[in-house]
Amino acid sequence: MSSRVFAVANQKGGVGKTTLAVNLAAGLARRGSCVVLDADPQGSASSWVRFATTPSNPVVPVIEVMAGVHETVEAVRDEYRYLVIDCPPSTDSPRVAQALGCVDCLLIPVLPSPMDLWASTRIEDMVKAARSGNPGLRAFLVLNQMEARNAMARGMEEVFREFTVPALRSGLARRAIYRTAALEGRSVYDLGSRGESAAKEIESVIAEVLAA
Repeated sequence: MSSRVFAVANQKGGVGKTTLAVNLAAGLARRGSCVVLDADPQGSASSWVRFATTPSNPVVPVIEVMAGVHETVEAVRDEYRYLVIDCPPSTDSPRVAQALGCVDCLLIPVLPSPMDLWASTRIEDMVKAARSGNPGLRAFLVLNQMEARNAMARGMEEVFREFTVPALRSGLARRAIYRTAALEGRSVYDLGSRGESAAKEIESVIAEVLAA
């Protein structure tokens, strides 16, 4: 089985990294088997599934990365169509570099402010370096916590032009339902009409990255 490997990373926390990783995996699981590799020492993805009211039927399987990221990917990639790596919130962690060396696509969630975007320049440099050993690596910025009437968010397109990593046209709005999903140990897909708008956002992200 030919698998596709994704990573979600940023050099800072609080940008919605695990939210994107878990819901991305939940959406991919509707297309084929999918697993989340929790490479973050904080274990946020692992904690997410532990909140599930039915632990025997988690939103997606989660495997904690105990050894190297590449070794973990190779150990399980034949079992799944899609793998999503939730990386540590630090570019100083060797696990981020390991992930960039073996993934097909990196998603970098950023908040809708120039300061948050400029704080992501270090991971942009890491993408450039990683392509020397992984020339097929694709990377995209994903704008998170957007507000429709936020002029700052609308003006982010100008800031994006300063980066070599392109931004997806799709992004995630600021929605309380993402927090609700985490607290319930589920994905937005599992929340019925409450999660419908959020699920459509995730679907747009997935459609865009699979087509890229």
